[in-house]
This record gives sequence, structure tokens and C-alpha cells, in this order.
Amino acid sequence: MADGGRRQQRAFIGSFTAAGGLGVLTASMDPDSGALTVLSTVDGVPDPAYLALSPERDMLYAVSETADGAVAAYRVHGDKPELTGPLVPVGGSGPTYLSVFAGHVLTANYGSGSVTAVPVRPDGGLAYAASSVLQHSGSGPHTPRQQGPHAHQVQPDPSGRWAVSVDLGTDSVRVCGLDGGTLTLHREIALRPGSGPRHLVFHPRGEHAYVLNELAPTVTVCRWDAAEGALRPVGETPVLPGVPDGDAYPSGIVVSPDGRFVWTATRGQDVVSLLTPDTVGEGLRLVATVPCGGTWPRALALDPSGGFLYVANERSGDVTWFAVHPDTGVPRRAGSIEAPAASCVVFD
Repeated sequence: MADGGRRQQRAFIGSFTAAGGLGVLTASMDPDSGALTVLSTVDGVPDPAYLALSPERDMLYAVSETADGAVAAYRVHGDKPELTGPLVPVGGSGPTYLSVFAGHVLTANYGSGSVTAVPVRPDGGLAYAASSVLQHSGSGPHTPRQQGPHAHQVQPDPSGRWAVSVDLGTDSVRVCGLDGGTLTLHREIALRPGSGPRHLVFHPRGEHAYVLNELAPTVTVCRWDAAEGALRPVGETPVLPGVPDGDAYPSGIVVSPDGRFVWTATRGQDVVSLLTPDTVGEGLRLVATVPCGGTWPRALALDPSGGFLYVANERSGDVTWFAVHPDTGVPRRAGSIEAPAASCVVFD
């Protein structure tokens, strides 16, 4: 417990073990300062590069981002996650993202360009085999990054009815259903050719989505119709001021709980950008950029209060946290911990 009887938050940090990562790190988070303190590390899963918690917050799921892609389940009652069983193959290569949807863990398989559904057992563990693999198809004009499909993210929409997957290789977003454990394509939405969409977040009101593009440092604003399962692009906003000098590969995007602020991370430039939506949520304006506190920021995360922003800096091997100004949204660096080859942060 924190002072005053408040519960200490926990953070789980994924990493690339092939690059020196320690597996999954567990840290406590001080709710007043945002400071992280490492409690434990656990290996046993190669390259647990992305993590997701169960809705009950008692299970942690991890991809194994390898050529023979797999997913793992940990029980997290204590300060050191415990594997509940063997890794489950996902029938795709390079799973880079996962989420929990309709009693299944979904993975976005970057290497093979597919999305996989693995059933979750009543005890929170995983079934021993995937129930469905939905293969993407298509390509884009940016070679060699878009010679084929590269699913980079899959997540539920706010209504809980649809699974939405983002494909960097095909410049598109797919809206899918999950019926009886089988993924089915409902609609595919084309984005600007060569933009290379990577990650999508929904505005808290659920009527708009922001798609971060990796191959063009921009965010595409879309209207979202949950009843129809329809996404419609309406605009595109740069995440960097002017033309970037050198490499610029946007990676992570988060939106504040009240919808007033959107933050993105860009590798190469090694910055965090602040954008503000208009009152409707349909227009974005770039307000500021600040150094990310390390090198190659792969992912962003907000603590549950929205008061602190965390950056997983993969190549400098740290997680840096920033205090978010409550009025302006500008992040101010507040501290960091060592986390070799850090790739994501999630909070319970």
C-alpha cells in the first residue's frame, strides 16, 4: 500500500531478450511521483515484447515475438508473474501486439501479416491451440517495408463488438468479428498509400480514432461508427514540426482519459509529441515536442490516473516517466529506471 492506504500501482515491462532484455519486469509505481521501482524479473519466454492484462487484472499475457510466434499467460497475484503453462503457437510469425477480446487473446503477427485468436480458459489460462488465424493480403508502394501484409496491432473497439487490426504493409485497417472462435473480416478501410499505419487509439467518447503512421510521421483522424463497424478517414496531421532531419519512425500513441491530449513517440528523432484535438475530436493540432529521455522510444503508456506518461526506450534500455501538466498536457521528465531492450509498459 502507498502512504494513506492507497494501493500501489504495478507496472509490467516487456522486453526483447534477444537484445539483452531480462524478460518481463514488474515494478511498483508511486502514485504521487510516478516513480517506478523494479520488484522482479522473470524470463522463460523469448522476446516478450508486448503485454496485455486480463479484464480482471489477475492474468498477464505476452507475445513471444519470434519467427515461430507464440503467446504466454502469467498469473500475477504476487510481485513476480508465474507462467501458467507452455507457450501456445499462434500460427504466424513475429507477433508484435496482443489484446483480450470476447474470451480470446488476439495477436497481430507482423511477420506473416495475420491476426490470431487463442481461446482463454475459465481459469484465465490459454487453450493449447489457436481457434482461428485470419490472413491479411495486399501490399503498398513503400519498398521493402510494404511488399506484403504486416499486421502491427489488433484491439477491441470501445463497444466491445469489433476487433480492429492495423496493417502497416497494406496501408489499411480491418474491422473483424469473432463468432464461435472464428475471426471474420467485416470491412477493410484503405488509408493513404505509403503511410504505413502502425497503431490506433480511440478517443474516449468512442466516435473517433487516431491512427499513427510509421512510414509517414503523421496521425490519420478517422470517424468511427460502432453500429456499422465503419471507420472513415477525415484528416491527417504531422507529429513533427517541419520536415524531419534524418530517420523518423513513429511508434506509440496514447490519448488522455478525458480526451484533451494525444501523445506520440517517434524513433530516430527520439521525441514525444503532444497534439490536442478540437472540441469534436475530429481535428488535431501539433503543440509541442520534447526529448523522450532515451533512444528509440518504442512504446508509450499512461498510468491509470493519466497524470504520468511512460516511454519504453528500447535502444538506451530504460523506461522514462514524465509528469503531465494538467492544463497544457506538456510532459516534463521526472525520472527513469534501467530496463534493457524495453519494448512496452502496461499498468494493472
